[in-house]
Amino acid sequence: MPNHVYATIMLLAGIGIPLLAALNAALGQRMGSPAAAATILFCVALCVAAVATLVTGPGALTRAVGAPPHLFLAGTLVAFYVLSVTAIAPRFGVGNAVFFVLVGQLISAAIIDHFGLFGAPVKPLTAARGAGLALMAGGVVLTQRA
Repeated sequence: MPNHVYATIMLLAGIGIPLLAALNAALGQRMGSPAAAATILFCVALCVAAVATLVTGPGALTRAVGAPPHLFLAGTLVAFYVLSVTAIAPRFGVGNAVFFVLVGQLISAAIIDHFGLFGAPVKPLTAARGAGLALMAGGVVLTQRA
């Protein structure tokens, strides 16, 4: 696929993060339980992922056997994100919650790219990249000041 298609898909994924936060936070408030709302979210997500797996090739699931255990930490991380944003966004605001998520993503992505962690291509953190990341973080700060 061309890079602009990847960029479009990731832009849409990024648009979805605050929507996920707002929708699940509202569901958690309605239910009186952020954990119950997160459970429902993961049940729906499991169904969607299962259908996608069936359509794209269910045989790939067998290759998870024997994978290094640390690769399964991603499930814990997404659960932590969903549980925390569902519980905190109604009290702290969706914008504030997502602000800190974005800053955390910028820091984490820069570290992963710099060291090529988990098989990612190595993209050293140069002064120019660092300045760009600082500008992005500054822009995120400005959006929350008003």
